[in-house]
Amino acid sequence: QVQLVESGGGLVQAGGSLRLSCAASGSIFSINALGWYRQAPGKQRELVAVITSDGSTNFADSVKGRFTISRNNAKNTVYLQMNSLKPEDTAVYYCNAEVLGWGLSSKLYWGQGTQVTVSS
Repeated sequence: QVQLVESGGGLVQAGGSLRLSCAASGSIFSINALGWYRQAPGKQRELVAVITSDGSTNFADSVKGRFTISRNNAKNTVYLQMNSLKPEDTAVYYCNAEVLGWGLSSKLYWGQGTQVTVSS
């Protein structure tokens, strides 16, 4: 079993910055991809950013130029640096990991979510 634990959420004023962390632990052979999703009230969960094992990244258009995703493979940890935050960034942010287990089966795991609130 794999567990993802997020941290770093909170309240920040518009224009400010916040750094989210997510650490994966458990039965892990390797992690193919780590990502961040978010879900605002009344809206669908959407992809924010993803980083693959080779370091390639993808971002939602709404956060390009403002957010940065990175990973520490030794710690099985992914980070989301959020700059120039806007009220529309307010959402619950979820960590996601595509994990290859020792049985060579790939499975998607989710964290519990961390609240990010951006005030005007």
